[in-house]
Amino acid sequence: MISHPLRYALLAAWIVLLAATPLVADNYTVRIAITVAMYSAMALSWNFIGGFAGYPSFSTAAFFGLGCYAGALAQRNGVPLVLAWALATLFVTAFAVALGAIILRLKGHYFAIGSIAVVEVVRLVISSWGSLTGGGDGLNVPLLEGGPDRVASTVLYVMLAVMLAAFVATVLVDRARLGFGLRCINQNEDAADMVGIDTTRYKIMAYALSALFCGTVGAIYASWVGYIDPTDSFSILLTVKVPVMVLLGGAGTVLGPVVGAGLFVLLEEFFWANFLEWNRAILGGIIVFLIFFLPGGFLKLDYRKLLRRKPAPAKQGGAA
Repeated sequence: MISHPLRYALLAAWIVLLAATPLVADNYTVRIAITVAMYSAMALSWNFIGGFAGYPSFSTAAFFGLGCYAGALAQRNGVPLVLAWALATLFVTAFAVALGAIILRLKGHYFAIGSIAVVEVVRLVISSWGSLTGGGDGLNVPLLEGGPDRVASTVLYVMLAVMLAAFVATVLVDRARLGFGLRCINQNEDAADMVGIDTTRYKIMAYALSALFCGTVGAIYASWVGYIDPTDSFSILLTVKVPVMVLLGGAGTVLGPVVGAGLFVLLEEFFWANFLEWNRAILGGIIVFLIFFLPGGFLKLDYRKLLRRKPAPAKQGGAA
């Protein structure tokens, strides 16, 4: 496996490469870099509940969409941009804490179904509350100041900052008692409860962390695109993509979500550009293949073992 110092060096080089795209590439490439940073932050968020704790959460789209609308409504009511993003983050995190106290009583596939239902319920509420959210017609968001190049570079650097904050939070959780407790819950929740771990509190904390950065990303995304609607903001496809990214890189690892998000976005863009009619089918088949043959993700693959040749067994001699 790749050593930890080398992993962090590769991560630093990856961040520098993404940050340099406005200086050396066109707007299309910058948009891809923004998408990579955005999905990396969301994958790192999901990793708290899905990777460390092992709870198959599909609430990502609900947190992202609420972040979009909370940030947009705050800006439309005169709140400064950065403060609007902060308020959206706090609102989504508080929502996740309140929701987690209820939904985390479920386990396994019951929890997965319940988390998907949350996305649909929130989407229907937003769609029906037309006087506040614009309903199905969507909502216009105040645009960022500056030309297209300046807006794209600003959004990229902000997304990278959120991604880096999510990564730092992941490292801290991984080395703290919270990370140990979540891994115990993943292995055997009943045994973790018996040895004194407050499983309910730990799960709620992980669920809140899985929402926090998604809410921030949603608010920034709304300011970037300038228009949001329930169908786009609460896309079920989004809530499936993020767990797949984490699984590709390595669930429960520190760098796995970043690796998986980057790989997924680059593959998606490649097949979309070259196989327009079949891009989703091809991408889906490759992802299923990778997850089937790499159940632990790329970061848990022992590359040295693959490269090491196994010597042929010696022939048995006759009886002495």
